Amino acid sequence: MQNLKTFLTAGLFSLAIAIAGLAMQPSAAWAQAAQKYNDEGKKIVPYVPTPQEVVERMLELAQVKKGDVVYDLGSGDGRIVVTAAKKYGVKAIGFEIDPERIKESAENIKKAGVGDLVEIRQQDIRTVDLSQATVLTMYLLPEVNLMIRPNIWKQMKPGSRVVSHDFDMGDWKPLKTEHIKDGSSWDHTLYLWHVEAGK
Repeated sequence: MQNLKTFLTAGLFSLAIAIAGLAMQPSAAWAQAAQKYNDEGKKIVPYVPTPQEVVERMLELAQVKKGDVVYDLGSGDGRIVVTAAKKYGVKAIGFEIDPERIKESAENIKKAGVGDLVEIRQQDIRTVDLSQATVLTMYLLPEVNLMIRPNIWKQMKPGSRVVSHDFDMGDWKPLKTEHIKDGSSWDHTLYLWHVEAGK
């Protein structure tokens, strides 16, 4: 089965099928994908969890270190921010709109014992002030990446790192592109950028 990026070109129905391929029941996958495209337009990205080995590599690619502040846009069940705190001892904040995912995140934070370092905020990712983040992680959609890009350039400090799972940022060329497979041999592409002065 091809990866999620390929399915996007065929629209929401194919997107749901791609999500179903991630070891989920098709009906549940469809419900989750459809929920993200509700009438209010608040949920702009379907929930597709990033495999843990991909999470680990995203943070390695960003060269997370002591003193960093990691922001994850569309944080889902909190796995990226939890991993950042647990592995690197850094402050990490996730931004999520779905109450169910926020509840799940809270449970995962408690289970990992990183409540002193991790916070989940219920907020539209397009409105997040990125100025305090030194590392930004994302698994969004191409058009959403382009919505976020001006905020990255205006708000993030030079030298900050941005890692996107599967989707690039148009004509903003990445510093590094990496292709990896997860434990199920599913293909993933990771993109790394460094924020530059005057961007």
